[in-house]
Amino acid sequence: MSRLVVHAETDPAQVIADTDDAAAIARLLAEVGVRFERWDARHALGIESDAAEILGAYAPEIARLKAEGGYVTADVIRLTPDNPDHPVLRRKFLDEHTHAEDEVRFFVEGEGTFYLHLGGRVFRTLCCRDDLISVPAGTPHWFDMGPAPRFAAIRLFTNPEGWVARFTGSPIAEGFPRHGE
Repeated sequence: MSRLVVHAETDPAQVIADTDDAAAIARLLAEVGVRFERWDARHALGIESDAAEILGAYAPEIARLKAEGGYVTADVIRLTPDNPDHPVLRRKFLDEHTHAEDEVRFFVEGEGTFYLHLGGRVFRTLCCRDDLISVPAGTPHWFDMGPAPRFAAIRLFTNPEGWVARFTGSPIAEGFPRHGE
């Protein structure tokens, strides 16, 4: 189930808001310019489904998002606990960073947590199957898939090169609860 916990940036123990209500999550994130929607991941995709099958299953939704946001490419990121590279990939996303473009993800299976650092607060956003999140360009954030990742998400980009991060060098991510731990 999706969940949003808002913390004071200087004190992870200070909880400002905590909700699993999708409408409240969308409203609270919209106040800081982040798009959050619950969609219906209606296509039954198995663990053996490859990226082409996932992208094909959601082609109309991807086309709509491309038209809305000017995105030129879409791909799929999928991780499972048996992927030998998952510890390295997890570490890659754990440090605070920004992007020159929006970070758009639609979760078609599993879950992961986005941490958005905005306005003196950290918005810890657990995204699950059916969740669409769009983090605006320039937003300091990090992502945690947990120690035993299991998720698949469609990613959309305006840059044909795909995921390009600019790390802030801030240690803030180290003080906040990790996903699944």
